[in-house]
Amino acid sequence: MSKKILASALMAFGLLSAAPMMATAADLKVGMVTDSGSIDDKSFNQGTWEGIKKAVKDLGVKSKYLKPGGTTEADYVKEISNLNDAGFSLIVTPGFKFESAIFVAQDKYPKTKFVLIDGSPNNGVFDATRKEKVGSNTVSIFFAEHESGFLAGVASALQIKEGDFGFIGGMEIPPVQKFNWGFQQGVAYANQSLGTKVSMKAENVIYQGTFNDVAAGQQLAAQMYDRGVKVIFAAAGGVGVGAINEAKARAAKGAWIVGVDVDQYSQGIYKGDKSIILTSAMKRIDTAAYDMIKAEKEGKLPGGQTLIFDAKKDGVGIPATNPNLSADVSKKVADVLADLKAGKITVAAEKGNLIK
Repeated sequence: MSKKILASALMAFGLLSAAPMMATAADLKVGMVTDSGSIDDKSFNQGTWEGIKKAVKDLGVKSKYLKPGGTTEADYVKEISNLNDAGFSLIVTPGFKFESAIFVAQDKYPKTKFVLIDGSPNNGVFDATRKEKVGSNTVSIFFAEHESGFLAGVASALQIKEGDFGFIGGMEIPPVQKFNWGFQQGVAYANQSLGTKVSMKAENVIYQGTFNDVAAGQQLAAQMYDRGVKVIFAAAGGVGVGAINEAKARAAKGAWIVGVDVDQYSQGIYKGDKSIILTSAMKRIDTAAYDMIKAEKEGKLPGGQTLIFDAKKDGVGIPATNPNLSADVSKKVADVLADLKAGKITVAAEKGNLIK
């Protein structure tokens, strides 16, 4: 048999190929583009990157992140293009700021997979010309903020037991509203089922209107504390930073903050290792990123779908360690979480008869 005929026979049986072998799962390259923050911002960037790092450790994937020079759609698409050109076949982006960039990139790079955390691809306009599409190569992820807020409300009420609580939101948009509504329901549940006596008044439930006015957040928090509020849940970005600063200044008087999105305990430290962060209503951004990387490695990435990471998917909750919560409170909250996962407790994602 001639060498030419032998080679043809081997190729027919898949034993020899004129093209390179398909990359193995271990060769998966996962890229990330940050928004205006850094990978240690204690927010979406950090949570996303921690999920990717866990995938590097557990799954053997390769990783890289790029920080754009600006925060426009063009800036984001540029870095997505750089990752794509470097062979990163799965690109994870954190936050709604990437919605229009992924809307463009998913069509521009159809062979690349995208995970958009806490957002859905659209063309960035809010009129009749608005277009939305989760491409077949894209997964859009959202979180059940109301469940996270609920658990934080239960935990806070159990620890403090009685008195007034407040809420400071940034912009009055669905994710922030759901945190608020869930928190109110958590407080109410603790009052009705666990013996607490916590109240929330309309004057202490406020949306500041931005995510960046630190001074306004501090002022709002000061006003609430002056009215006797003991705990403020701040779901407000930079506005929340202002509230945290005010609570630090009043730490000796027992001012508390409930953090948001990630474990904000370290941001609330005022002396030694003591923090004014009672607990935090978390979105498990790291879990979402990790689970999608694992799905892609297994060839099961649910492209074209919008997923909701809730308590049942371990997508929301409070930190595993809460230094300002007693062991008894932590145990009771764990029991409530188990009931939430089992469907014994249902938290509404709508306002209903709640405050704002």
